[in-house]
Amino acid sequence: MHFMPNKSPNLEDPIKHVVFLMMENHSFDQMLGIMKTVYPELEGIDPKAPPRFNLDNAGAKYEQRPTTERQMMLDPHHEAEHVQIQLAGQNGGFVKDFSTFYPASTPQDRQCIMGYYPMDFLPALHALAKEFTICDHWHASLPGPTWPNRFFVLTGTTQSVQMFESSQDPELKSWLQETQDTIFDRLDERKIPWKIYYHDIPCSLLLTHQHRIKNLMKYAPIDEFYAAACGPEARFPAFSFIEPRYNDAGQNDDHPPHDVMKAQKLIADVYNAIRSNEDLWRSTLLVVVYDEHGGFYDHVVPPKAVPPDKPRDPNFDFIQYGVRVPALLISPWAKKGVLSTTFDHTSLLRYLIEKWNLRGLTDRVSAATPISLGNLSSPRTDCLKFISIPSQPMALVDQARETAALKWRNSHQKGMAAFKSTWRGRCLTTALAAVRWIYRARRMFA
Repeated sequence: MHFMPNKSPNLEDPIKHVVFLMMENHSFDQMLGIMKTVYPELEGIDPKAPPRFNLDNAGAKYEQRPTTERQMMLDPHHEAEHVQIQLAGQNGGFVKDFSTFYPASTPQDRQCIMGYYPMDFLPALHALAKEFTICDHWHASLPGPTWPNRFFVLTGTTQSVQMFESSQDPELKSWLQETQDTIFDRLDERKIPWKIYYHDIPCSLLLTHQHRIKNLMKYAPIDEFYAAACGPEARFPAFSFIEPRYNDAGQNDDHPPHDVMKAQKLIADVYNAIRSNEDLWRSTLLVVVYDEHGGFYDHVVPPKAVPPDKPRDPNFDFIQYGVRVPALLISPWAKKGVLSTTFDHTSLLRYLIEKWNLRGLTDRVSAATPISLGNLSSPRTDCLKFISIPSQPMALVDQARETAALKWRNSHQKGMAAFKSTWRGRCLTTALAAVRWIYRARRMFA
C-alpha cells in the first residue's frame, strides 16, 4: 500500500514517546530493496527485471544479485571523497571505488558491493518492513561517513566531514569542536525528558554539549532501556536515542565486518521490549534508520539538499544528500506500506521540533520534511506481537571469520579509541562508568 503523509495536524497527538535506533553502514537496496516484491510501487529491486550493474577497474561486470554474506570482511570505503567516486555516472562507481582501494579483493568480495539480501534473510528488519511503514527515499544527510551523519541526526549540522583514526591525527582537534546546539538542548529548554541508552562508548559524546554533567546523567546503560520498557508508561522518556555496541565480541551495530545477525537481534530486542508493554506500545513511535550506506550499492541518485547554516565544515558544500539508507517507522499508529517522501536524518529533528514546539536548529532542519505516520484514527490491533530470531541462523557463522572480525578495526572503532585515549575521552568514560554504577546501585536497592 502506497500512501501520502498526513498534512493535517492531530488535535491530540497519540505519540508520547519516540525511540530512535540508528544502525551502521548499509544501503537501502542492500537491506530493503527486495521489499519491492511485496510492494510493487517501492523504489527497490525487481528480481524479474534486467539487473543493474557496476564495472570494476578491469571492466568486469558485477550485477545486483542476492547474497547471504553475513560478514563483509573488507570494510568498503565511505568517506566523502569515496562517495563522490561511487556516485559518478549515475551511481556507477561503487565497485570501481572498492576495487581501486582493495586491488587484491576477489570477485566474491566485489560482488558483495552489489549484493542484496533475499526476502526474510534479515529476520527482524524484513518482518518489520512487512508490518509497518517503509521510507524508501530516506537519505543520509550528506555523502560521507559515520560521524558527520550521526551529528546531523542530533544537531542538523557538522563541523567536519572527515574521520580521524589516531590520537595524533590533526583532524582530532576538529572533532573536539562539535560545539553546536543539539536536539537535547532544545528538549531541555522545554523540560522534556530524554535518555541516551548505550552499549559501550557512545558516539554522541563527541558533541561538546553532551559533556555537561546534567547531560551525562541522562546517559544510561542499555539494560536500563529494557528495564524502563517494562515499567510504567508515564515514567518512560519522551525521547530515547539508542546507540548499539560498536566494539568487542557483542558488536551489534551492523558495521562491516560485524555479523549482520547480531544487529538483527538488537532490532528485535528493542521492538519486543516496547511491544510487550501494551501501554507503552500504544503511545510510542520506534524509528529504525541506518546512518549511511557504508559503500554498498544503491541505485537512486541522491537529490539536492539545503546546506545548514554555520557552524559547519567550511570545506564542504552540503548541497547533496547522501546515499539512500534503510528506514522504518514502527508504531500501532503507522500503516503498512511505503512512504516515498524524500527524507534525511534531519527529518526526525523537524518532526520533534514541530511535535514539542521546540526552538529550531539549522537551515537544513528548517527545510526538512518532517516524518509522518499517516492519518489513522485509532491504533492498529493487528501488529506483530513478537520477533523471534532463530537460534540456528545466530549460530551459523564461521568462527575463524568471527575471530578475524574481532581483530579488525574499522574507521569508526579506530576513531572512538583515539577519542577515548584523549584526556577528555578518559574523563568522559570515567564519568559514564560512575553513572553506570549509580544506575546499578539504584536498581539493587530499589
